Amino acid sequence: MAEHRSMQRGALLDAARSLLSEGGTEALTFPALAERTGLARSSVYEYFRSRAAVVEELCAVDFPVWAAEIEAAMERADSPEGKIEAYVRSQLGLVGDRRHRAVVAISAGELDAGAREKIRAAHGGLIAMIVDALAALGQEQPRLAAMLLQGVVDAAVRRIELGAAEDPEVITETALAIALRGVRG
Repeated sequence: MAEHRSMQRGALLDAARSLLSEGGTEALTFPALAERTGLARSSVYEYFRSRAAVVEELCAVDFPVWAAEIEAAMERADSPEGKIEAYVRSQLGLVGDRRHRAVVAISAGELDAGAREKIRAAHGGLIAMIVDALAALGQEQPRLAAMLLQGVVDAAVRRIELGAAEDPEVITETALAIALRGVRG
């Protein structure tokens, strides 16, 4: 029975990812989840008490997976610059991933304080990964620099998400150039 419940929970989370990546937070409704999974709407409520609860669980499941991917990419690099490059590239490389689109849709959405706090903590974990590399480059304010660098990455993510005029590869290379060389061309 527990295995069945866990499969249904997984199916609901997968449906939630699809809905979020297709239509943002507005698209994530219990009737839509019920329709996607073939469950009765009342069954959806047995798993999640609210949309925020669905979102919190998605963050709890998906954030650690990406964080591990980003961390692994950074560990393969053998210089501080290489680590920064891996940090930027791996995050921007995740943009096409449905899980990433879902959580991007979420973080922009209207969430309860608990869910927002979980997202903030996860982002804090990402930022913590890059602080040492920035310190190794001689950055006097590595934590601040890490937050600002993440701001560049977030802006690049949004630009790619928008399907902006530039090719995603151009956006990635430009974000990388800013990360490594500041605003000099």
